[in-house]
Amino acid sequence: MVGITAPRSGLARHTASRLGANPASPWRHLDLVLVGCIGAISAIGTLMVYSATRGPVEPFDSSFAKRQALFVLIGFCVLLAAAGIDYRRFRDFAPVLYGGCCLLLALVVSPMGSERKGTQAWFQLGPFQLQPSEITKLAVIIGLAALASHFREEIDARRLGALLVLVAVPLGLIMLQPDLGTALVLVAVGAGGLVVGGVQVKHLVAIAAVGLLFTGFVLNSDMLEDYQRDRLTVFLNQGGEGQRDEAYNLEQSKIAIGAGGTFGRGLFEGSQTRLDNVPEQHTDFIFTAVGEELGFVGAATLLALFAIVIWRVWRTAQLARDDFGTLVCVGVLCMLLFQIFENVGMTMGIMPITGIPLPLVSYGGSSTLATFAALGLVLNVHARRFS
Repeated sequence: MVGITAPRSGLARHTASRLGANPASPWRHLDLVLVGCIGAISAIGTLMVYSATRGPVEPFDSSFAKRQALFVLIGFCVLLAAAGIDYRRFRDFAPVLYGGCCLLLALVVSPMGSERKGTQAWFQLGPFQLQPSEITKLAVIIGLAALASHFREEIDARRLGALLVLVAVPLGLIMLQPDLGTALVLVAVGAGGLVVGGVQVKHLVAIAAVGLLFTGFVLNSDMLEDYQRDRLTVFLNQGGEGQRDEAYNLEQSKIAIGAGGTFGRGLFEGSQTRLDNVPEQHTDFIFTAVGEELGFVGAATLLALFAIVIWRVWRTAQLARDDFGTLVCVGVLCMLLFQIFENVGMTMGIMPITGIPLPLVSYGGSSTLATFAALGLVLNVHARRFS
């Protein structure tokens, strides 16, 4: 495996002993900085969901904010549960978790699934919806980490094939929905796992070449839905003639962010937000509400909190006591980094619109709970770095 893990010297173990490290009490080493940032980002997210759904053009529906607050509360319970169980036990349950998620992905594209805006990706459970692809991201992270750490030695072609299949199966099922955004997240997670997992450079180059060829094939085939093709066209031809209808979301998004200025128009005072000019603002385009109402300072503060989260996850990957812990953290890191960059980038026109949520900020139960669970695993690895 590519060495990013900090060396585990006798001095480190002696220091841990002097600090009172007790393998039975991992809570003594909980990363409070990471927990604090998670709480702050979640609070900002819930507040922005409330702001983005309060009208006045559309009738005010407080259920979105109430549900998001409930998702956050449940999420912290999930985070504590994921942090409390020794992360090495998750390696034993990786096949069951992975297989269960693949089964759910297969069922969701059957008549059992619920379709929304051209994508069949949800199960309707009373007033709530379950999106299996969000849970699958976590299953792939754990499964890839378990398999790559099991190989231990340099990964040859046969072992590489097994890792690629592990990512390709859920990836293919997600594309059947079709959900291009989540599929790209899995690609990012898989790429990070392969690089850190010890795949030879020549194999990485070959995979990248095949990936580029496949991307070209997809773009020139009928695999993409019309709205997905329109989004790519808008991204590549911003400001071009004949694209005004398809580019409405992007245009309104840019107007909202630009209108915020340095300090914003004030909480609940953004005209783009209040007049519902930005479609899907409480989900995919939630960052526009931050930019308009809190301005550059507020948006920069949110991004700074995300940067601290990324740093703590990366630091935990370095401190992990084993390869499995390192690979889990790298998977979570790639998932978060790609989602943040893509979501924020698409609101400003520097990335294509894909419908990827902003972690802990966008409205959505499945996404919120999956993110809390993933960060709980990172806290788990950090807390047990001495045990």
